[in-house]
Parts: sequence; structure tokens; C-alpha cells
Amino acid sequence: MGFKKITESSSHYDNLENLNIRDLVEIINTEDQKVAHAVQAILPEISAFIEAVLPRMQAGGRLFYVGAGTSGRLGILDASECPPTFGIDPGLVVGLIAGGDHAIRQAVEGAEDNRTQGWKDLETYNINSNDNVVGIAASGTTPYVVGTLEACNEHNILTACVSCNPGSPLTKTARYPIVPEVGPEVITGSSRMKAGTAQKMILNTLSSTLMIKLGHVQGNRMIDMQLSNQKLIERGVQMIVGSLGVNKEQAKALLEEHGSVRAVLKIKNHE
Repeated sequence: MGFKKITESSSHYDNLENLNIRDLVEIINTEDQKVAHAVQAILPEISAFIEAVLPRMQAGGRLFYVGAGTSGRLGILDASECPPTFGIDPGLVVGLIAGGDHAIRQAVEGAEDNRTQGWKDLETYNINSNDNVVGIAASGTTPYVVGTLEACNEHNILTACVSCNPGSPLTKTARYPIVPEVGPEVITGSSRMKAGTAQKMILNTLSSTLMIKLGHVQGNRMIDMQLSNQKLIERGVQMIVGSLGVNKEQAKALLEEHGSVRAVLKIKNHE
């Protein structure tokens, strides 16, 4: 029995090419406002997955995102931002895209239709039953992603999916389906729009919540962030000023001496 691909449903709007710019911008913004509500409706599902993943990561498990096209790029984006933001090892949260790194910038023909390549890609990371895999596909039908989650289930690896079509093959395969129903896109079938926005919101929520609970945030501060540029160094200085009550010069000297906000606060708290 089939299911309705909401992401491919006809737009609520027509004759877009004849509308003026302000009308187009208003229409897109009106539809975008529906995304946060769609995500809000599935917060219990998001929370349940995080509750399942957290103890596994505390015990050394990793988080993998697997997707194709826009979905794959969004997974790579979220994963790649975790090391500089939270100071974690780059191998703790990993994004994989059908077609490999070349596909980040340019589509690789046929890559998303290969049902077995995703598992092969995971095997290069020595994937094991301690790990967790999130399949990302707005349609919920992408063979690369569905096939990957099927293989993960066979190997007792915790699986979730982020899709925008309830009842899809992917949502039926994932142990934890996360399915925001954002409705048809303004441009029919262009799931990089509302569907992509919903996916990014959910991935941000997953990784940020996990990193907080794994101890990489103190109060509301990213105390483990990498000091890789002047802006981040200045942010670190401000964190130390706010936490310890020292002046900026003292804070910068402490940061340069100890190398991280966490190290400064730890040393000062033990003095």
C-alpha cells in the first residue's frame, strides 16, 4: 500500500512567475512560519530519541547522520559545527552524504539510489552496536538512506530518521521516526525549503541538547569551544570576565595561559 508524498504535493500557490517580489517574499515567509509549529508538534519524539542516545554516547557511542542531497548536506553541516562549538573530537558526530564529499557541492548522479553504499560508508568508521544513526530524507524514500537504516537495524544499531512524509518506508524502518509535517512547498517539490528548514531545526536540537547533557556547556556558555579565530577568542574572554569578575586583560592572559575557558574556570574554582 502506498502513502502520500506530502513533500511532492502541489503548492498552495500558482502563477508564481507573475507575482511581484514583495508578494513572493511574503508567501515564502508565511509558509516558513509553519515550520516551527510542525517541529513543536513532534517534540516528544525528538526528546525520546535523545533520551535513548544520551547514555549510549556517555558510554562511548557516536552519532552518525546519513543523507543524500540537501538532507545529506544538512547532516554534514550540523556535524561539522560540533567540534568548534563544543570542543569535541570530530569523530563523535559524523555526517555522511551519498556520493561522498564531492556531493557536498555538486550532485553525484545515481548516488542516492544505491541501497547498499551507505552501510559500506559506515563500515569505514568501524560502525558498531554502541553507535547511533539518523537517516535524513525529506521524502522518506531515498534508497541510500533507507538501505542504510535497514542494515543498521540488522546490526543492532540504534536508528532514527528525520523525514517529512508520515508512513514512508524510512519512517517505518527507523526505530525512532521523527516526522515534522510541514506541508507542500511554495515551489512544488522543492524540499530544500520548508522540509530542509525543519530538518535543520531538528538536527540543531538533537546535537545541542546532547552536547549540553554531555557536559560541554556550563550555565549557557560554550566552555569547550575551539579558540580558532579572533571572534571566538573574544567570546572566550567575555565568558571569563562574566564568570570570574576579572577585567578583559586578565581574562585574556588567563585564556592564553590555560588554553580553554573550561581550564580557566576549573583552575580558578579550585583556588
